[in-house]
Amino acid sequence: MWFVYLLKSKKDGTYYIGYTENLKQRLIDHNQGKTKSIKHKVPLMLVYFEGYGNKTVARTREIELKNNSYKKKEIIDRIKNIEQ
Repeated sequence: MWFVYLLKSKKDGTYYIGYTENLKQRLIDHNQGKTKSIKHKVPLMLVYFEGYGNKTVARTREIELKNNSYKKKEIIDRIKNIEQ
């Protein structure tokens, strides 16, 4: 199974979207600073994920969320409502 996930930086409150086949390991890797583009944002917490049957569909969804600010905002707003 492939996952599209949303991380939130505990440092600055920003969000990061990605995709992976191993969600647990990917979160560990991110928090160990192995992702150059966001290593300055650690620690990160997993706040949302979606599961998909194949890599192509997961990657397409990741791109959709990264490129469509409305869809990303919808998810972030849902998360914020749950956190309150």
